[in-house]
Parts: sequence; C-alpha cells; structure tokens
Amino acid sequence: DIWQIFDYSKKKRKQGDSVETRCKIGLTGNQMKLLAMLLMTVDHVGAYLLPQYRILRYIGRLAMPIFAYMIAEGCRYTKNKCRYLLTVAAFGAVCQVVYLVFRQSLMMCILVTFSLSIILIYCLDYARQKKTFFSLCLMGAAFAGCLYICVFLPGKLPGTDFRVDYGFCGVLLPVFIYMGRSREEKLMMMASGLTALALCTNTTQWYALLSVPIMALYNGQRGKCRLKYLFYLYYPLHLVVIYGLGMILR
Repeated sequence: DIWQIFDYSKKKRKQGDSVETRCKIGLTGNQMKLLAMLLMTVDHVGAYLLPQYRILRYIGRLAMPIFAYMIAEGCRYTKNKCRYLLTVAAFGAVCQVVYLVFRQSLMMCILVTFSLSIILIYCLDYARQKKTFFSLCLMGAAFAGCLYICVFLPGKLPGTDFRVDYGFCGVLLPVFIYMGRSREEKLMMMASGLTALALCTNTTQWYALLSVPIMALYNGQRGKCRLKYLFYLYYPLHLVVIYGLGMILR
C-alpha cells in the first residue's frame, strides 16, 4: 500500500519525541539557533569579506543543516501552519530585496529554500492525513514544482544568476528530517540528506556532516526566552552589515 510509505504514525512520533522533550541535558532549540547564526555569520564573512580564508567557509557549512533541522521541528510543533510558512516566506522576500539592492542578484536565499521545504512538508502531511487520490496528486505536483524551480528554471533564465540556494537536495533536507520519528531516525535522515547534498553540489558540503553530532546534543526543548523573530530579523540585517562593509572596503 503506497500510503504506508507516508503514514508514519503520530503515536510513534510522539513516543519518539517524548524522549527528547524529557531530556534536560544538552542544548535547547534557542541555543542551537544561536549557534547556527554564529556559524552562518562566519560563513558569510568568509564569502564576502575574507574569501582568502577558506576555513571560514568550511566552518560555515555547519549552519544550514542546523537551521534545516529546526525548520523541520517548527513544522512539527507550530500551532499555526499558515502563519509559520508566511513568516519564513516574508522574511525570505526581504532578503531578496537585500540581494537585489546590494548585489544585483537574483539568487534565491536560504529562506526561499526553506519556504519550499515547508510547502513540501505540508503537502506530505496532507496526503498522509487524507489518503485520497487528489491529495497524492497535490503532493506530486508540489514536488514536481519544486524540482522545476530548482533544477530546470535556472536554465530558462540565461544571463542571470538565478538559482535556489542549495538546490533541490537542500529543499528536501528538512523534509527528510521531518519524516524521522525518533531522535535517532531524524539524525539518520539528516545524514542521508547531507550526503545526497554533498554528492549533488561540491566537495565542501561534506563538512556539513559534522553538524550531525552537534544536533545529537539537541534536547528537544525550545528554551526559556522567546527569540522567535530574532532569528528571522538577523538574517537580512547581518547581510546588510556585511555587504555594507564590503562596499566600504572596496
């Protein structure tokens, strides 16, 4: 039965997640995001200000997988799915304005990548819950649409640098993690997705696999402080600062 592929039981998922929720040792979701923000900043400094220091880019490879894991967790625990998607997409649009103004670039930022990931997760959940032919077609159409945007659309726009950051494999990474029921399954799916990403992109992405043992420290708790919008605001703001410094230095 094809539905057995997607019908990962809520009961089993809750049992697996409860192990993380009860754990007091380790890093909270807020701490993981703060770490990812630091790693992302190191990566962008290495890309736009200090390209001669390649080690900064290697360190920065750890940021995206951590964010991808937290996106999957956000899809699992959010109380308002529509608002969650719109928030990520809206800040992604803001980042695109920053890209266009400072770099005259049509490259899609990571928040656009994650917006596509969230859409796929929602369609996958809808197909699992409804188990109808229409829901299966909707899921297939969503995957086909993302594949077209990531793989085929850049070739339709010659003379531009349009591409989705991390490509189709990057879009699928949060989906893989979301399908895991226990912490161990999530980490295994994460490692599988990162391996596929490294095979499809370049050799530096192999460093991203070092993020898997880091995510093993995640205790499943959000953290005491509400830092939700800090993470969304930091992305475009730190890009403005880095691009501004780059223009001054040049």
